[in-house]
Amino acid sequence: MPTTLIERPAPSAAPRPDTAPRRRTRVFALPEARWAAAATVLFLIALPLQLTGAPAWAWGPLYALTYATGGWEPAWAGLRALREKTLDVDLLMIVAALGAAAVGQVMDGALLIVIFATSGALEALATARTADSVRGLLDLAPTTATRLLDDGREENVPTERLAVGDTVLVRPGERIGADGRVLDGASEVDQATITGEPLPVAKEVGDEVFAGTLNGTGALRVKVERDASDSVIARIVAMVEEASETKAPTQLFIEKVEQRYSIGMVIATLAVFAVPLAFGAAVTGSLLRAMTFMIVASPCAVVLATMPPLLSAIANAGRHGVLVKSAVVMERLGQVDGVALDKTGTLTEGTPRVTDLRPLTGSGPTDDGLTGSGIAGSGLTADGLLALAAAAEHPSEHPLARAIVDAARTRGLALATAENFASAPGIGVTATVDGRTVAVGAPARLLNRTGGAVAARAAAVAAELETGGRTAVLVEVDGVPVGVLGIADRLRPDAAATVTALTALTGTAPVLLTGDNPRAAARVAAEVGITDVRAGLLPQDKVTAVQEQERVGRKVLVLGDGVNDAPALAAAHTGVAMGRAGSDLALETADAVIVRDELATVPAVVALSRRARSFVVQNLVIASVFISALVVWDLVATLPLPLGVLGHEGSTVIVGLNGLRLLREAAWTRARAEG
Repeated sequence: MPTTLIERPAPSAAPRPDTAPRRRTRVFALPEARWAAAATVLFLIALPLQLTGAPAWAWGPLYALTYATGGWEPAWAGLRALREKTLDVDLLMIVAALGAAAVGQVMDGALLIVIFATSGALEALATARTADSVRGLLDLAPTTATRLLDDGREENVPTERLAVGDTVLVRPGERIGADGRVLDGASEVDQATITGEPLPVAKEVGDEVFAGTLNGTGALRVKVERDASDSVIARIVAMVEEASETKAPTQLFIEKVEQRYSIGMVIATLAVFAVPLAFGAAVTGSLLRAMTFMIVASPCAVVLATMPPLLSAIANAGRHGVLVKSAVVMERLGQVDGVALDKTGTLTEGTPRVTDLRPLTGSGPTDDGLTGSGIAGSGLTADGLLALAAAAEHPSEHPLARAIVDAARTRGLALATAENFASAPGIGVTATVDGRTVAVGAPARLLNRTGGAVAARAAAVAAELETGGRTAVLVEVDGVPVGVLGIADRLRPDAAATVTALTALTGTAPVLLTGDNPRAAARVAAEVGITDVRAGLLPQDKVTAVQEQERVGRKVLVLGDGVNDAPALAAAHTGVAMGRAGSDLALETADAVIVRDELATVPAVVALSRRARSFVVQNLVIASVFISALVVWDLVATLPLPLGVLGHEGSTVIVGLNGLRLLREAAWTRARAEG
């Protein structure tokens, strides 16, 4: 099908390409959340009744219900683990809670139950939300496609029924239904969902296209080359699911010694009860000593040794625009020793901006950081060139057109009315402005229709801009080139400083992983100081690059924003997503989210994580000293139960308060300085 000028489609034909419909599991749709909420409410009702001296019959049944509603799920999970010859802390916490109740410490046991039930509910919610986002990704691909039959008729079929070899028609503004290759037609396709490229890519006969990407203003006939289950977007879903299931995040320190501690505690408790009985001691006294031992040796202080520092660090980071999704993630952030960065939307703002104005006339530097040229020719000034281009592009919805119009508005230029507007996919637009025919588009296409010295100079300027990583846009008036615009994605202000800080923290320079073209990637990398650049990558290529680093022992932090980054975010040791423009899948898959897109907070939160881990070690030392002293006292002498409870709760309070120090503003200020 020959390329022709066609009218611009309606605005409604271009939905945001990087967003799937939201599918979010409601919190109370999860049974874990309902049980945890019930236990918490019952506990909060019982506690003030007990503290105000109400009779036991008023608050006792409420505590009993707290134990039942919040404890049955972790108890059942612990019993299942025990059946598989694994002893976990969850089961011991239930036993400790019941032991505390058996010796009259009902409130302590109920508090443990509430803490564990709430933790389980949060974990279930995070898992459900990630599954929601993966299912929502599939909605990026259309459910139906227009298949062309051998006799020329059109047939609307579900995309899953498309077979390799079928030919489909993709009209302007439609999403492409299958991975394939263009047989006929020309258009520009927004494939940010797959490659992360900020600008639509021109597609002609023989070019590859991907399911779920958004067609522009031209019609395409596409030959299907992959089954729906093997499309790039389907493989993204599969990779996210696989990486989420197989990734083994670093456990908290207490979990590393969980089995030995748990088994030792059980054996010791039984011994404390049985040995005195063997020598004729009374059952009641032996049971009281064993229950006292269970309380003072229970891992409450050890558990709190790990959680307050990490949760305080999470809260502090949240106040400063970094959402860290769990305590395990906060711990892992401090372990990273390698960083992989996306380009578009991460190091850059993800929005094209006019960076160069090159009228084919002599002019000096222009304001707003835009540069002029010394080429003689048309007599247009830089502002005149921009005003002409913006007037012609004003009716267009193409991202480059919006960048040109925005630049003209920023400079306060008055735009003439454009008439007879038309667009040519892969070429550009034409319009009549003040009685002159203005064409704005790709230099390689427009210059094929002209010749002479002016065209040669325009081609040289365009080549210079493209070599520097810009997208060159030629402006012609009545068929004569009058200037060239350079357009590029703007670097975030704190990008270079962030790269320097991450290099200092991890000891290795970050690597740039992008689906954009090598020249644009090289330009951004040079500006921020990155030497390892890998461009033109599909999502699976980014995963491979991350896995290569992890195979040599690195713990890699991946920072990205798009659907195409989600598999790498899931496969990495720690994934961090940009929050403002990030796709739903990236936000759900990532372990942490930079809510305000401030890159400088990334090294800061890494430094804060390392400080939190040092507090965990401090608390473990404090908890172990208290537990050891109380256990020895109970074994070699008679430890009064109230004193044992006081010592146990005192150690818990101390480690809790120590961890809460990371809530202070000074903790973040120090982390920013270190990062």
